[in-house]
Amino acid sequence: MKPKILVIGAAGQIGIELVRSLRLKHGETSVIASDLRCPDIYSSDEYFVPLDVLDDSALRHLIIDQNITEVYLLAAVLSAKGEENPLFAWNLNMQSLLNLLEIAKDQLIDKLFWPSSIAVFGSLSPQFNTPQNCVKNPNTVYGISKLSGEQWCAYYHEKYDVDVRSLRYPGLIGHESQPGGGTTDYAVSIFYDAIRNNQYNCYLSEDRSLPMMYMEDAISATIKLMEADSDTIKVRDSYNLAGISFSPKDLANEIVKHIENFRIQYEPDFRDIIAASWPNSIDDSVAKKTGIGMRSTISNQWSWTCYLILKEK
Repeated sequence: MKPKILVIGAAGQIGIELVRSLRLKHGETSVIASDLRCPDIYSSDEYFVPLDVLDDSALRHLIIDQNITEVYLLAAVLSAKGEENPLFAWNLNMQSLLNLLEIAKDQLIDKLFWPSSIAVFGSLSPQFNTPQNCVKNPNTVYGISKLSGEQWCAYYHEKYDVDVRSLRYPGLIGHESQPGGGTTDYAVSIFYDAIRNNQYNCYLSEDRSLPMMYMEDAISATIKLMEADSDTIKVRDSYNLAGISFSPKDLANEIVKHIENFRIQYEPDFRDIIAASWPNSIDDSVAKKTGIGMRSTISNQWSWTCYLILKEK
């Protein structure tokens, strides 16, 4: 049976590219895009629906009215932005998930995807090749909400047999939208500033290496996870997902190969403290055993990484 899909948070960095990929795969009429407001990219899209995910009644009405079978819940306040208003970030990140878990519990949808993040790890977590299961002590409201959300997902699956699936995304690099307030977003902002101004003021330390992934690879892994048979999904909190790891200095050195007069300055702020508690690299061997783990297609291909993004701008 062909799925009918709802993507919540469709105007974000992940949402824009996920909607496009899902429509290419299933057809435009099978994928409803939604967000709190309608951005320009969806201004003439007849399959875009404005939606406040915290409005449980409107959410349920839309799902029933559109015969939705699968939901991708991407709406969230990210790490750096969340520190500006912790209570709002907690409410949006948690209540949106609980609304959808209850809807799935009531059997109004068949499957739910909810993204977690490397932000669930903390200073007590192993820094290198961080394993699937280890100590997690996040130091941001974003990380706390993601860790709590993972436990809610596992709970609803165990208690109510809700088919909810999740990946712990590393930092994601894409070119379809502006950064959304995450700590790893420097790896997107740096390209915009390199092209516009030939310089970038980086809020992380030059050697602050973090796990990253090209957006297309993250989208591919997400769809692969949702297409997997339910009985093959052994982890119901969230799977580690790995790509490549690099520092701002690594990235700047490669950009110079494309923009010779590019310059970077390092002005670490509170986001560097957040990043210092996150892993340097991720072990996604558990996901690989399930058939959904993948290494980034741009691993160790720095020039190709820069080319893909720079040529789009």
